[in-house]
Amino acid sequence: MAEMNGESAIVREFRERDAWGLCTCIDLKGCDPAAIRDAERIRQYVIEVCDLIRMKRFGEPQVVHFGPNDRVAGYSMTQLIETSLISGHFANEANAAYIDIFSCKEYEPEVAAEFTRRFFGADSVAFQVVLRA
Repeated sequence: MAEMNGESAIVREFRERDAWGLCTCIDLKGCDPAAIRDAERIRQYVIEVCDLIRMKRFGEPQVVHFGPNDRVAGYSMTQLIETSLISGHFANEANAAYIDIFSCKEYEPEVAAEFTRRFFGADSVAFQVVLRA
């Protein structure tokens, strides 16, 4: 969680360890079904989350609907950023989303996770953070 000076413990650790990258895995449950089934809304999410965490997009978001069966069918997205990649999959049957943000530049994982929950109208969010050496 962000502290009084606006910088979280994870960002401080990222700098102290001189980590190569910061990866946040965001799991959403109980998403708004219309939001995760709308390619344009997913594209808009990518643009807004990149602006929020101050990442420069490299090219346009790729959003493709596929899946070999109902359990996994849904949109998947990728967005190259100058410092790495944002990717995600939206599972229609479960109304769930799984988003990964990986960057060599620091950002606030909790801010990204909470924004993602609100954007897709999820009932719950869980996230894990990994510092890459």
